[in-house]
Amino acid sequence: MPGRVAIIGAALDLGQTRRGVDMGPSAIRYAGLAARLEELGLDTLDWGNVESAVAEAVVGGDERIRYLPQVKGTCGRIARLVSQAAREEMTPLVLGGDHSVALGTLGGLAAALGPGGVLWIDAHADLNTPDTSPSGNVHGMVLAAALGLCGDEFESAEWRLPAVDPTRVALVGVRRLDPGEKQALGRHGIRIATMSDVDRIGIERCIREALAHVAGPGFVHVSLDADVIDPDVAPGVGTPVRGGLSYREAHLAMELVSEAGIATSLEVVEVNPILDRSNETAKLAVELLASALGARIL
Repeated sequence: MPGRVAIIGAALDLGQTRRGVDMGPSAIRYAGLAARLEELGLDTLDWGNVESAVAEAVVGGDERIRYLPQVKGTCGRIARLVSQAAREEMTPLVLGGDHSVALGTLGGLAAALGPGGVLWIDAHADLNTPDTSPSGNVHGMVLAAALGLCGDEFESAEWRLPAVDPTRVALVGVRRLDPGEKQALGRHGIRIATMSDVDRIGIERCIREALAHVAGPGFVHVSLDADVIDPDVAPGVGTPVRGGLSYREAHLAMELVSEAGIATSLEVVEVNPILDRSNETAKLAVELLASALGARIL
């Protein structure tokens, strides 16, 4: 990764239904992100938060894709900054917000660099479409949308779809799938390492194989959803699922990302300070990002 990092806050919570995740970027900053990255010798620029609508001031709209116009508006602003950072050979570091912000991140990367690959580290696959989603929440559709599977409603002047090469998508840490997502995995040949796979073969092999799968031209993006970590370790998330990555497994995953040297961008999402204990999840997010950007024990 380049030695310059552009921090982009995306205080969006309209892609899901539990309030508080919009405070995630502030919680992560308060946990000392900039100082930690500067300790690593990184030239860190904080570009602030993009403008985002709040649920109390807007109407949800189509229940199949709740708040989609507002989500796309925020993602468009994210995409412009991510694209600028990529063109200036900086590492875009996006702080969510719910996972729907990834549509802007991936769209901006594709606009600047062409379609690329993505390592999606998450308890969920986020591969629903408006026709299969049980909730209508965009954060559960965002990877499918970036793959161009959700129709033209997700298109924008700020990005082209698909933003991601479908042959270069790898999921790690998944432990909850909806029926439509299982079908999508089978149809599109997406690589997946569930928590069962992590248990059987270890996090090191899962991450190394995933990184090899997503490598290639354009970009390689790493999207880390805090709910991939076991809720005993990361309680401040909106959709916790027991049986996630341990503290050390999560760190090793990020250390392997750094070691591979192919990631062009990072994002951490779904940190919800309202549900957290003493900002523990935000502090963990800072340390995991530091591991991905070169921090080591020795």
